[in-house]
Amino acid sequence: MSDLTSLEYGEWLSDLKLRILSAQQRATLSVNRELVLLYWNIGRDILERQQAQGWGAKIVDQLAKDLTAAFPDMKGFSRRNLLYMRSFAEQWPEAEFVQQAVAQIPWGHNILIITKCSSVAQARFYIEQTLEQGWSRDVLALQLKSNLYARAGKAVTNFTRTLPLPQSDLAQQTLKDPYTFDFMAMTAPYNELDVERQLTQHITQFLLELGKGFAFIGRQYHLEVAGNDYYIDLLFYHVTLKCYVVVELKNRKFIPEYAGKLNFYLSAVDSLLKRDDDQPTIGLLLCRDKNNIEVEFALRDMNKPMGVSEYTLVEALPDNLKGAMPTIEEIENDLQQLHESARGKDNGGSQ
Repeated sequence: MSDLTSLEYGEWLSDLKLRILSAQQRATLSVNRELVLLYWNIGRDILERQQAQGWGAKIVDQLAKDLTAAFPDMKGFSRRNLLYMRSFAEQWPEAEFVQQAVAQIPWGHNILIITKCSSVAQARFYIEQTLEQGWSRDVLALQLKSNLYARAGKAVTNFTRTLPLPQSDLAQQTLKDPYTFDFMAMTAPYNELDVERQLTQHITQFLLELGKGFAFIGRQYHLEVAGNDYYIDLLFYHVTLKCYVVVELKNRKFIPEYAGKLNFYLSAVDSLLKRDDDQPTIGLLLCRDKNNIEVEFALRDMNKPMGVSEYTLVEALPDNLKGAMPTIEEIENDLQQLHESARGKDNGGSQ
């Protein structure tokens, strides 16, 4: 009995549990991979036979009936899913890319991508990001809805001049423009501190929008320089880039003076926080609006790596205005009355 309660037994049991979980995960991934490859092969067969034999759309209906009858315990052979398989094979004709990348993500993810993406380049982006970021299906749907493909890497930066390769490319792809903070609603009037507060209260969604690798350090992070106190709006550490990231929020349009202040903060962090094995600190200035040419001029002679992006959020109506706005029911009643009035006039005119 003493052997069963010993520390050695507990460590062995923990190790076995981890190995079993790992094996289960590998088995799940293997099953998914084989299923996706099967669907791709079926879709390719449908395409090839329709082209070679001249078969029309009815072949899909017939195939759905026959496969469902032959394999009643298997789901996935509906007409709709067979059409997805056909589209899937049409979008990804290269077997090597399907085996190495596409088959590594679940079929549900693949359906989302082929139905929501308008180009192969866009679809490939979401495939690669799903693999790299480990997105669930719900997170993938959110990223598709927010059009991450059009936003990734679009911030105006000076990284090519201030960072060495490949750090500059990695940093550029890390930043977006615009950032979408639609998970929070702000009621006017509000300032930068109000936005900061909301972002930190919704830190999980905020980190999801920032992307993989951001670790939150603090809000209004205190630094002392030459006996004076300074406070960084938001401070992060990026575990992939291996550097601190200073985020400054402005609830107004970009002006060049903002870049100078951010440059100062980056110098302070590099001197006071950065370790010898850290990469240079990066700055991100988030504004409500900007002129890209003006931003490029402002960053041109800055010696610290920084980027400027816009951000969007939901602006709610103030409470004193909400009562003045018609409700959906009131609008529907007004429309109904207009419709009945117009119908009455038509009937009167025909008599």
